[in-house]
Amino acid sequence: MLKERLESDLRTAMKARDELVTSTLRMAITAVRNAEVAGEAARELSDEEILSVLTKEAKKRRDAAEAFAGAGREAQAAKERAEEEVLAGYLPAQLSDDDLAGIVRDALAAEGLSGMASMGKAMKAAQAAVAGRAEGGRVAAEVRAQLAKS
Repeated sequence: MLKERLESDLRTAMKARDELVTSTLRMAITAVRNAEVAGEAARELSDEEILSVLTKEAKKRRDAAEAFAGAGREAQAAKERAEEEVLAGYLPAQLSDDDLAGIVRDALAAEGLSGMASMGKAMKAAQAAVAGRAEGGRVAAEVRAQLAKS
């Protein structure tokens, strides 16, 4: 299970005195635990849900790195990028643009969707087909482009 792997890797990083990995994994485990207790009742998250939490955390690091770099705070931006790289080790490989286009095309064809009016249904089908292997913004841009063609 992914949560157990995170906790095991945290212990290993602590023993190795790797401050970057230790702090990043602590943050990730905290985010997972917060997600577990969010809602009406506490529950154990599935690996897919944990991947979703880790994806959001990686995106936060990427956005923060861009903001820090834009403000001229390169040291802080580098730290955020390093944390994102640690989290990327737990995420599935991202799809290439060509692979993403093919998956979206197949998902739209399977559902028989065309035209911008079906954007909501198209996004739902595409996100299910992509299954976390591409960021939502990339998926949305590809869906929008393909619906505009149809």
